[in-house]
Amino acid sequence: MINKCSTILICLIVFAFCKSNAQPYILQSVDLAKPFRLNLYFGDQGKGAFVKYVGQTGNIALRIKSHKRDTSGRSDGQPDDETFIWDEMIDGKVNGTYTLMHNINGVEKASYWRKKDAKKFNLVQLEGKGTLENDRYLLHGALISFNHFDHHKLSIQYADGKLFNTLLPALDSPNPVRKSYIADYNFDGYDDIAFSIPDAGMGVYQEFSIFLYNQNSKRFEKLLEPDNSNAKCNCLCDVTLDPKKKLLFTACRGGARWWQDIYRFAPNNKLMWIRSKDLSK
Repeated sequence: MINKCSTILICLIVFAFCKSNAQPYILQSVDLAKPFRLNLYFGDQGKGAFVKYVGQTGNIALRIKSHKRDTSGRSDGQPDDETFIWDEMIDGKVNGTYTLMHNINGVEKASYWRKKDAKKFNLVQLEGKGTLENDRYLLHGALISFNHFDHHKLSIQYADGKLFNTLLPALDSPNPVRKSYIADYNFDGYDDIAFSIPDAGMGVYQEFSIFLYNQNSKRFEKLLEPDNSNAKCNCLCDVTLDPKKKLLFTACRGGARWWQDIYRFAPNNKLMWIRSKDLSK
């Protein structure tokens, strides 16, 4: 009975993740004689967002302006609400503003404000959200395509037309889910892209693949795993950041102990081990 209940719980969690992360949101204008339709993609904290209008070519980049999470409904068993506000960027200028509030059940409110005539368009979510599509982000002009569940292919289409393809670590654990993150991992002022999956053992921590954005080459470059005999983990596991001190932390379990390794970035983007800490004490 316990195993059955556990299986059901895991399935519900995965289903919830699928609903909240499926791409894209398909939105359509209301109260117009000729409604317009668009696909909206966005990543961690609303970063990497863009829209693609149905019937038009090209993607329109969105710059995150505000992201808020409302947790007040948790005490009543209600899901968190997230509200995003993006500036629509065309040729480096703000052309309009998108606002969206969503939760695990889908879009609650959405609108587009057009700057040239200050006109607001209310949007509704259409059924059939693209659960089978790859997730896509637009970051530094590069279109990043991957999948949270079905495969481990990563594709990056750069603004100059060059295409980069690679394979992310395979999803080996039961009911696997690949997570994605957009953050400035090396503290150079430019957001990077990262992915994580449960470790192949007991699945108690997340193993990361991090791709750092190189502003000079306009390319994403994979961060090499740390290689230091003093480190306790020697992997990019459960990665966290301290932006103020410009430190990167990894954590893993060795035997009955949990360890944390602390790193700083060298000028060549190589991780330099500083010290390790026993988190079990």
